[in-house]
Amino acid sequence: MRTEISPMLAVNDGNGEIDFYKAAFNATVLWHLDGDSPDVAGLTVDGAKFFLAQESPPHGTRSPFSLGFTTVRIELFVEDPVAMHKKALAAGATEHSPIEEHQHTTVGPQPIRRVLQGAVVDPFGHMWLIGKILE
Repeated sequence: MRTEISPMLAVNDGNGEIDFYKAAFNATVLWHLDGDSPDVAGLTVDGAKFFLAQESPPHGTRSPFSLGFTTVRIELFVEDPVAMHKKALAAGATEHSPIEEHQHTTVGPQPIRRVLQGAVVDPFGHMWLIGKILE
């Protein structure tokens, strides 16, 4: 098995968030725990997995909706970030920043990184950076 890192988002409305991610990002539900409102669910956006878990303050998790802010930015790299950004806005996200080309000087074998990227905040308070690496 290869190592993977996947975010698990603390949510306060599992069904609502699943519906939003289906509409905004073409997400597919891989599984969810029993019940009408899933406590935990696994989803994928074109093979990129992420998870949702009902917020649980005793276990150290609270949703951005409850806190009033988020501490994580989720990077979603897609072939057409402009179209995905528009789709997320149409599904109910709020624009945080428009899709624009950015150039960054980096340390490592590739000294310059160009990306096409913008950001939305979903209706539940999670920030999604939607972009594409250009070189």
